[in-house]
Amino acid sequence: MKATGHVFKYGDNVDTDVIIPARYLNSSDPKELATHCMEDIDKDFVNKVKAGDIIVATKNFGCGSSREHAPIAIKASGVSCVIADTFARIFYRNSINIGLPIMECAEAANSINAGDEVEIDFDSGIITDKTTGQSFKGQPFPEFMQKIINSEGLMNYIKNS
Repeated sequence: MKATGHVFKYGDNVDTDVIIPARYLNSSDPKELATHCMEDIDKDFVNKVKAGDIIVATKNFGCGSSREHAPIAIKASGVSCVIADTFARIFYRNSINIGLPIMECAEAANSINAGDEVEIDFDSGIITDKTTGQSFKGQPFPEFMQKIINSEGLMNYIKNS
């Protein structure tokens, strides 16, 4: 599985309240959540993000609450992957559960810039910044996680197994 897109870059400690502000949690509709994704940290995100784009952040991405709304909003906005130095553990698991690919790679997270075009090979863990020509080795997903992501989430995987 591969993904290619342009990068939206953020720093440390991007919490779930800026990914999807609590004032919008009266909806569980992914399309509605996507219209407010990242708006408290990047007002232009929803107007600029295109299907396949990639979020890159540094440490502790997705910290805060345990709600699944945050990875749902990111996925529904069209983002194909989030790369970060580290993720909050509950965000990491929620992302896999809803089928949002994420990858930890400190070197990529610190080297890739906003606007760069990036390709990710989930089978090998290779992240290629096509803008600069640099390649990075992230941790590839184990096969069972790839099956969950390819099924668009844990519930679909269970239902179709």
